[in-house]
Amino acid sequence: MAQPKLPEGVFSFLDTDLYKLTMQCAVLKYFPTVEIEYKFNNRTPQMRLDRDAFTWLEEQAGKLENIRLEQQELRFLRKHCPYLSSTYLGFLQQFRLRPKQQVRLKFHQLDDSTYGDLDITITGLWVETMLYEVPLLALTSEAYFRFVDKDWDHEGQEEQAYEKGVKLLRGGCVVSEFGSRRRRDFHTQDLVVKGLVRASKENDLPGKLSGTSNVYFAMKHSIPPVGTVAHEWYMGLAALTGDYEHANENGLRYWLDCFGKGVLGIALTDTFGTSDFFKAFKKTIPARTSASQDASTEYTDDNTTATQPTYAEVFAGIRQDSGDPKQYIKDANDFYKSIGVSGKSIVFSDALNVDNCLEYKKIAEGYGFNPSFGVGTFFTNDYSLKSEPGTKSKPLNIVIKLSKAGGRPAIKISDNIGKNTGDSATVKDVKRRLGYAEHEWKEGDEAKRW
Repeated sequence: MAQPKLPEGVFSFLDTDLYKLTMQCAVLKYFPTVEIEYKFNNRTPQMRLDRDAFTWLEEQAGKLENIRLEQQELRFLRKHCPYLSSTYLGFLQQFRLRPKQQVRLKFHQLDDSTYGDLDITITGLWVETMLYEVPLLALTSEAYFRFVDKDWDHEGQEEQAYEKGVKLLRGGCVVSEFGSRRRRDFHTQDLVVKGLVRASKENDLPGKLSGTSNVYFAMKHSIPPVGTVAHEWYMGLAALTGDYEHANENGLRYWLDCFGKGVLGIALTDTFGTSDFFKAFKKTIPARTSASQDASTEYTDDNTTATQPTYAEVFAGIRQDSGDPKQYIKDANDFYKSIGVSGKSIVFSDALNVDNCLEYKKIAEGYGFNPSFGVGTFFTNDYSLKSEPGTKSKPLNIVIKLSKAGGRPAIKISDNIGKNTGDSATVKDVKRRLGYAEHEWKEGDEAKRW
C-alpha cells in the first residue's frame, strides 16, 4: 500500500514562532518605514547542503510568495491572540511576501565537490521581511535532511515525543514546544506536538504542557500559542539609534506601550548581556511610556498619582537563552532580591533536554522562582541513523539574525561568547561602552550543542 504524500515546505504565515507576529505588530506601529538586512549563519559549517538541496531550497523559498492568511487563521488569531491589534490583523490579511525581491540565496560550491556553503541575505522593510526567518531556517534544515543526510525516517517520533513529555510532566515541569526553526521537517514537528499533547492528557501528572511557539500547530492541535519577543527587537532598536546604553530600556518601554501591562510579560535578558539588562529592568516605568507621541497606556491601577512600578515588577518574568543556566538563576535571584521582588518566572530556552529541565527546575524552585521550559531542537530534530540506531543523526545549528537596521550594523552580545553575532568592530565598541564582562560556558560550544 502506497504511503500518503507528506507535506513539504511552508504554506502558512502561522507556521512560525509567535514572537515573529508580536514583533511584526510592534514594528508596524512604530517603525513601518525602517529598512533592514538579515544574514544567515551556519554554526555547524562542516554540515553543508549539496546542489540538489540548494535547488529545492530555492524552489521552496520562491513559493513563499503564494502564502495568504486564511479566514480560519484570522479567526484563530482574533480569539487566541487578542493582543494583536485590529490594525495589524488588517495588515496581515493583505500582506504578501516577495522573496524574488527580498531574499538572495547563493550556493558557493566547494572545489571538486557537490557540496557548498549557503549564503542567505534578506533585505527590505523590517515590517515586510520579519516573517522570513523561521520559514527559511526550517526549509534549510529540511533541505539538508531531504538530500544530504537521508539515513533516517519518521518511525517512532510521535512515541518518542510522548515519552519525553511524560517524563517532563511527571517531574512537574511546565513545558512548551519551541522547535520550529531547526525542525527536521514539517511532519516531524506535527508528530512531536501530537505526542506531547497525548502525554498532557495522561492522568495524575503534575506538570503541564503550556503550548507551542508555532502558531499553526497551536491552531491544529488546540493548544495555546506561546512566546513574547526575540533578540531582534532589541537589536533593531539599538542599531537604529546607536544608543546601546539605553537599548534595553527603550525596548521594554516600546513593548509595554504597544501591548500593555500584564500581556506578553516574559522579558528576554541577554541581547547585550544580562547584567546590562538588569540595570534597565530595575528602573521605574514612566507614567506614560512616551514610546510614541500618541502613547496612552498608563501603568497605574487607578487614576491616582501612585508611585510607578519598575519594569521588573510589571513583567511576569525573564527568559534565559544563553550562558550557564545555573549561574543565571543565582544572578536573577540576586537581582530580584536587591529590589525586593519575588515569585517571578524564569523561562529556560537554550539547548534543553529532559535531564537538564529537571535539574534547572529543582534549582530555580529552590530560589523561589516559577520555572518553565521552551524545548526546541531536542523535540523536533532528535533522530538516530536508520542504519546505526545507536548513532545520533546530528541536527544543523543554524540562525538568521538581523545584521543591519536603518543602514547601521545590528549586533547581539549574549551571555555566551559563541552566540555573539554581527559586525566585529561594533561588537567590540559596544562591549567597551557597556563595560561588558566576557562570558564563556564550557557546555556552550555552538557547533556541539546537541
